[in-house]
Amino acid sequence: MLESLESAASHSGTLKRDARIIGFVGSAHFVSHFFQLTLPPLFPLMKETFGVPYVALGFMMSVMYAASGVGQTVSGFLVDRFGASRVLLSGMALFAASVGAAGLAPSYWVLVPIAVLAGLGNSVFHPADYSIFNTSVSARRLGRAYSVHSIAGSLGWTVAPAVVVTLTAHYSWRVALIAVGAAGVLAALLLSTQRAVLANEMTAAPRPGEHEGGLAADIRLLFVAPVLAAFAYFALLATSLIGIQTFSVSALVALYHAPLGLATGALTAFLLGTAGGVLLGGFLADRTRRHDLVAATGMASAAVFAVLLASGVLPMVALPIVMALAGFALGVTSPSRDMLVRAATPRGASGKVYGFVYSGLDLGSALTPLMFGWLLDRGEPRAVFVVSAVFMLLTITTVLQVRRHGVRSAAAAV
Repeated sequence: MLESLESAASHSGTLKRDARIIGFVGSAHFVSHFFQLTLPPLFPLMKETFGVPYVALGFMMSVMYAASGVGQTVSGFLVDRFGASRVLLSGMALFAASVGAAGLAPSYWVLVPIAVLAGLGNSVFHPADYSIFNTSVSARRLGRAYSVHSIAGSLGWTVAPAVVVTLTAHYSWRVALIAVGAAGVLAALLLSTQRAVLANEMTAAPRPGEHEGGLAADIRLLFVAPVLAAFAYFALLATSLIGIQTFSVSALVALYHAPLGLATGALTAFLLGTAGGVLLGGFLADRTRRHDLVAATGMASAAVFAVLLASGVLPMVALPIVMALAGFALGVTSPSRDMLVRAATPRGASGKVYGFVYSGLDLGSALTPLMFGWLLDRGEPRAVFVVSAVFMLLTITTVLQVRRHGVRSAAAAV
């Protein structure tokens, strides 16, 4: 009886600690996504202020994501060397300060180096977040941790435009950026007071003989089959996601002659469906070992819904429903894909591996707008959904490769 009570107390303590860690990391991820969408809603005003075309403002964002993509791998090495929480909070403060500095920029060309700094700040979140999860959260709750992480990021995207536009309406776009930047730095300082939550972080020390050979061996580690397959997965995923998130409204208007409000509502339904899918996917990931089947089934289902949208035969009232179902199918895959990457990651290398594979998201995000914009300019709105579906199906091949090579590596390590 006493042993049972002690076990229950231990379980309760672990649950409480896991919840605090998930809350710590989820809050940081919310801030990351919030700042990713603070500038775009203000582009019309910034265009007028600086006298530059939209392509110049788009270039600024491309610079930010390019810096983030390069920085993610570097951040991964820093995480494994100096500790995840320290790198996470430093990057969070840098990102926030950069957005605040954008509100003080006297000219467009000052914004470009600020965008580089913002991208470097953004680069720390995935390698640091997943390193903390993989070394600190109980294995039986990892799927739900990944789920909360994704949902927190989605909430950041949802809230940012409303906050900056409201502040701009009452004051100015410069005041809006300075205010949210200062709030972000303050949030980083507040989270730094909670670092004691991670004081007893479980170690992820490599086994004897692992990762010997210094930097060269660490770099070779990133080019093994499962890690490269995971990188390809995220690049393909970003291409399909950005295609729908950025151009589905224009495509639905052109293809179905849908009112702008309905098309925008369909995109909102897609984002809400994604969040719902991520929530369910977290519980599912904790209850299955075949994460490859979950990811493959979800991507295949999303591709079917995308092709259905491309058909042009749906009644307009069904557009938000089908978009929500496509988002839900994609969302379900999110925690399982992270579990697959974890299974293929050697001990002590979470930071660098997650930093490298998630830089695939930035690569896909940087290349996608040009391709899909070109398709729309050629009068091919159907192609937005068809090409997105093709990339969704291609991700299935990479998922299977991660699973196959990851299992083989795990078996060899036993």
